[in-house]
Amino acid sequence: MNSMSTQRVEGGAFSLPNVLTYCRILAVPLVVACMYWQAILQGGLWLRLAALAIFIAAGITDFFDGYFARSWGQQSRLGRMLDPIADKLLVASCLLMLAADETIKGWSLFAAIIILCREILVSGLREFLAELRVSVPVTQLAKWKTTLQLVAIGFLLGGEAVDYYLPHSFLEWRWRYGDEPLPLTTSIGLVLLWISAILTLYTGWDYFRAGLRHIIDE
Repeated sequence: MNSMSTQRVEGGAFSLPNVLTYCRILAVPLVVACMYWQAILQGGLWLRLAALAIFIAAGITDFFDGYFARSWGQQSRLGRMLDPIADKLLVASCLLMLAADETIKGWSLFAAIIILCREILVSGLREFLAELRVSVPVTQLAKWKTTLQLVAIGFLLGGEAVDYYLPHSFLEWRWRYGDEPLPLTTSIGLVLLWISAILTLYTGWDYFRAGLRHIIDE
């Protein structure tokens, strides 16, 4: 009886995995504030590095909340609900801010649109299937997709600031993007963003196909 009570407490709202998820949600306004201050209010490039540091810390919590939940038996319904929401809030807010300051522009905007539309589609599908008491598990490929999105956004957040503080010998390779030369770090971020957008389409279709079977049966 005592062990069962302890398990309920450990898996509760203030278990370590859930606290890490809360921290990831709280990181969203901090990252947005740093980016807004730097891009819109013309703050220093150090603000982009601050945003990148907060973003990396938030990404690390994404790994450890799931790890601790499984290892310590602290999985909970609240954690399963909030974990994907925290990821989507972080990714969506960063993509919008990166589009606002034109780090993402031109054709690369379509990669961001694909990612955002997929997240809305899957969220709506999950909500519908929840009413049918049907669970759609997260696939391993979808987890890799999320990881790749976070890495791509990390490169894009660093972008100009990372290139500015790197030795110039690292910046000899550049390609042209529109009318302006594009820094190395941002170039890598955009390539990764497109790869993650392709994975997003594939995993989104998998979820939609699985959900469609339940919709037809219903």
